[in-house]
Amino acid sequence: MKEKVEILLSEQEVDRRIEEIAGQISRDYAGKEVHLICVLKGAVFFMCELAKRITVPVTMDFMSVSSYGNDTKSSGVVKIVKDLDEPLDGKNVLIVEDIIDSGRTLSYLIEILKKRNPASVRLCTLLDKPERRITQVAVDYTCFNIPDEFVVGYGLDYAQKYRNLPFIGVVTFSD
Repeated sequence: MKEKVEILLSEQEVDRRIEEIAGQISRDYAGKEVHLICVLKGAVFFMCELAKRITVPVTMDFMSVSSYGNDTKSSGVVKIVKDLDEPLDGKNVLIVEDIIDSGRTLSYLIEILKKRNPASVRLCTLLDKPERRITQVAVDYTCFNIPDEFVVGYGLDYAQKYRNLPFIGVVTFSD
């Protein structure tokens, strides 16, 4: 089966929107430090670009969670594959995600992190598919709402490919 990637959001559109969201985050956290938590692997490109544009002090940590195992459908059971390196006590936490669809994983993750005594927990995503939501989550910062398409680029992959594309593309398949 052949794959084809068509541009949904250009590199310039993505860069411009990240700049805008970083400005909003900087205003919202004025006078404070923000602790970014990257949900690996997909969000790493987005978090790096976002962090470069935030003007308040930033610290970072990384976490990997899975609700898929070896399947293409979410099992609904979330497993922490890589936990945080530092405690969250008193920190203003901003979870940085590449894409939110069902909301199951993020809902679970937010509840886990709130139990670690942060000062606050907010959520920032590059892409959101609100029509796919099964579990409601409050998304504080959204770069783009997108249609229910299979997307790659800017950290998102298909079979570990296409993460390095500088734009968001839709994957289509043909024989």
